[in-house]
Amino acid sequence: MKLYLVRHGETEWNKQKKIQGQVDIPLDEFGRTLARKTAVGLADIPFDVCYSSPLSRAKETGAIILEGRDVPIIEDDRIIEMAFGEYEGKCCSKTGWNLPEEFRRFFDGPERYLPAKGGEDFAAVRKRTGEFLQELFQNKQYKDSNVLITTHGAALAGMLNYIKDKPLSEYWGIGVHKNCAVTEVQVTDGVPEILSENVVYYDDEVEPWEER
Repeated sequence: MKLYLVRHGETEWNKQKKIQGQVDIPLDEFGRTLARKTAVGLADIPFDVCYSSPLSRAKETGAIILEGRDVPIIEDDRIIEMAFGEYEGKCCSKTGWNLPEEFRRFFDGPERYLPAKGGEDFAAVRKRTGEFLQELFQNKQYKDSNVLITTHGAALAGMLNYIKDKPLSEYWGIGVHKNCAVTEVQVTDGVPEILSENVVYYDDEVEPWEER
């Protein structure tokens, strides 16, 4: 089994450095352009199935990548973005910051991050995304398949943290992946191996999501 994990294309809230979480913000036109370029980059991969977060920005990214192909897209709530509760819609840019100071732990101390009311901590996201992966690893139906997974920045980082078996303090690994970046994972006898990480198929400039 080979997995292709993709973060969704850009949205208007990405550009504004607003926390999206589980708010259903759609792709903007630039985000669709990134997805189309990623589709060209993955055109030679014969996908058998796509698992997507139920949020439209992830589903549309998958649909654009698979346009013209007869590949099912299956929604799975376990790979939805991290819930931020009362922080959703707030700005985390340096100039527009309107969050409590303790939110800085989100990047700098994820193991110490305390979620807002209605939000999740990193352990919860790692647990649910890890359970999704473990179930997929054991799915004999896709043992020899190419599987596309379209998800979100924090959820994707949780999957990679699970695959790498790293502590929550290293949750972000190499950082938040770029919009439409692709990570390739080979799964052999239920054991995953990351072959490449955060690869993009475009040369457009996309600002990083996090700003310290």
